[in-house]
Formats: sequence, C-alpha cells, structure tokens
Amino acid sequence: MRNELESESVWDYPRPPRVESDGRNIRVEFDGLTMAESSRAVRVLETSHPPVFYIPPEDVEMSLLAPSRRTTFCEFKGEATYWDLVRDPGVDSVAWSYPQPSPGFEQIRDSIAFYPSKVDCFVAGEPAKAQEGDFYGGWITSEIRGPFKGGPGTWGW
Repeated sequence: MRNELESESVWDYPRPPRVESDGRNIRVEFDGLTMAESSRAVRVLETSHPPVFYIPPEDVEMSLLAPSRRTTFCEFKGEATYWDLVRDPGVDSVAWSYPQPSPGFEQIRDSIAFYPSKVDCFVAGEPAKAQEGDFYGGWITSEIRGPFKGGPGTWGW
C-alpha cells in the first residue's frame, strides 16, 4: 500500500505503463450518488500522465452504467470499451474498461476507470482534479506533480 504523504512526479513513472495495487479508499460520485467505492482499486502509471484508477466491477454500481458503442485502442493495454451514465443520458463515456487487455495488463480486466471531468472522483477522501485535455483520464491529487501531458501543446511530448 502507498504512503499517502509521498509526492510523485509523473516523469518518474515508466513507459510502457505499470499496474500497481492501491489500498486507499477510491470513491466515485455523480450528483451526490455513490457510483463506486473500493479499497481494491489498481492504478496505471505512465510517464507524463497522472494515475488512472481502475475499480473492480464488483465495487461499481453497474446499474448506473450502460455500454457505449465507442471504442478506442491503446498501444499498451489494447481495446477499450466505454460506459455511458444511465441516470443522465446527456453524460456519455463517463468510464471505460478493457474486457480483453493486452498481456501484462490482465490485472485491469473488466475493471472500470472513470473520467474525473465527468464525475466526482476521490482518493482517500481527497477530490481528484481532471487531467487537462480529457483524453487520458488521469486523476490529479495533491501528491502528484507534473507537468502533465494532455493539454494544448503537449501532444508531441
């Protein structure tokens, strides 16, 4: 388990990314409704990106999510599928998952990652800020230092 007082630079994270367990309480809410809560989440760490937390589906209120038709491909993790919010049809692609992740990423199979720009995300009670640009979906907390890839002018990093 991580020491909550440690500070991390995203430039110390590896490429290709690494998956690691994180025993802190991870909570996701929408409009005050708890969508997910877990102390069994894992996080994916990749150079220049804030961590992304993946929550086991058993700890997610899956009745609040509906499969989207959207898919994307990550060179490391494989094909991602997306989830829309059922409660508010105007909120599309609030989360994603990897039903068949690439070798080395089996630990995130079927786990759900949420965009902190679309729902409220918390790490050990601390609200997470969204990574600029929203493509990568990273969670920025006080322990994480940048600069972060994702915003204007950073795509060539």
